[in-house]
Order: sequence, then C-alpha cells, then structure tokens
Amino acid sequence: MSLVEVVLIAAGTAAATGLGAVPLLFYREGMKRSTVAIASAVAAGSMTGASVGLLYEGARVSGVRTAVGVVLGAAFVLFSNRFFGGHEDLHIGVLKGAGARRAILIIAIMTVHSITEGVGVGVSFADGEKIGLVIAIAIAIHNIPEGLAISLTLVPNGYSVTTAALWSVASSLPQPIMAIPAFLGVRVVTSLLPVGMGFAGGAMLWLALGYMLPQSLHETRPLGAVGGFLSGAVVMIVLAVLIGF
Repeated sequence: MSLVEVVLIAAGTAAATGLGAVPLLFYREGMKRSTVAIASAVAAGSMTGASVGLLYEGARVSGVRTAVGVVLGAAFVLFSNRFFGGHEDLHIGVLKGAGARRAILIIAIMTVHSITEGVGVGVSFADGEKIGLVIAIAIAIHNIPEGLAISLTLVPNGYSVTTAALWSVASSLPQPIMAIPAFLGVRVVTSLLPVGMGFAGGAMLWLALGYMLPQSLHETRPLGAVGGFLSGAVVMIVLAVLIGF
C-alpha cells in the first residue's frame, strides 16, 4: 500500500462525515422540536460511545497520557463555553448566541477527534493492508453520526443541508493529513496519540452529557431522549471495539 493510496482512503473516511447531513434532507420548517431533540439525543449517544472507545484505546497505550488528555479536553470545553459566553453578539451566519457557541464547540471537538482518527488510519495501514482497510471502513461508518451531530446544530437553525455537509467534511480534513506522518512511522505523532484520544474523549463526553442530552430531555419526553441516546451509544461502542482491533 503506497502513501498516496493511504491518503486517498483517509480522504474517503473524511468525506463519509458529510453523509451525516443526509437525514436532514427530510427536515422541514415546522418539524416537531421533539423529533429534532431525539435525533440530537442519538448524536449525543454516538459521541458518548465514541468517547468510551477512545478512552479505552488510549488507556491501553498510556493511562497517564490519556488522563492528561481528558483533563485538557474538559478544560477546553469549560474555557470555550465561558469565553464565548462573554460574547453575546457571537454569530456564525444565521446562528447567534447559544446556538453559535454550541456549533463552534462541536465542530472544534470533532476536528480534534479527527486528528486521532487520521493517526489511526495511518498506523493501521503501516501494520498491514488488510487491517488498514478494516479500520478505515469502520472509521468511515463511525464518522457518519459525527456529521449528524454537526448538522443538527446547523440545519434546524437555517443552514442548508449542503453547507452542513461541507462543515462536517471540513471537520474531518485532519484525517488524510495526519495519516501521512502516522503511516511513515513518526514516533512523536504516535506517542501523543493517547493524549489526543483523551482530549477528544473528555471533550465529547462533557459536551454530550453536559449540554446535548440535557437539552434533548428538556425538549422531548425522557423515554424518547434516553432511548435515542442509548441506541446511539451502543452502535458507536460496537464500532469503537471494531476500530480497536
């Protein structure tokens, strides 16, 4: 497997993130907020499941470095929320205030997360073509709910599905970039992988459990929100286990 082929495959896993916007093609103005809330709960569950997988894999390499990453990730969310909270005029296109803050946080966290995925693709192909393809396919599938999480902050607030898909893909662009040094065996990159996993896992857990799930519970029936959350978490944990092989 050549470096060019690895980069192209990693680019394909990044492009898969845009598929998360596809369900929003059926979004219509006036759609019940409860429906959007359940979808958001599924996305929160997916992020939580992905976080569990990231933390587990990071701890297998270095528990200390993973823990450092978790602290940094949680601190990033807290700091960012306070920083953006002091800018009431913050806006991204049609998004303003709290909606803009949440969109920025989700996109930023997913971008950091994609760095670890890119390293994962590069390292797996360095170990062998067969295992590399399995990991790449699993990560591509894994990226779709992440795109959904981003799209759910944009489309219901006035963005087009195409724009949401582009933002989703943009958040995964580090994947083909980081696959290069990982495939070439750069030790610095692989040694920092547990920190990156911990950072992404800690940040996603904080965002999913501290913001997204509570909002879903507020906007729909608890049974629907919890059911959506658990279904998303289970699917992502299964995929995370697959990625770990």
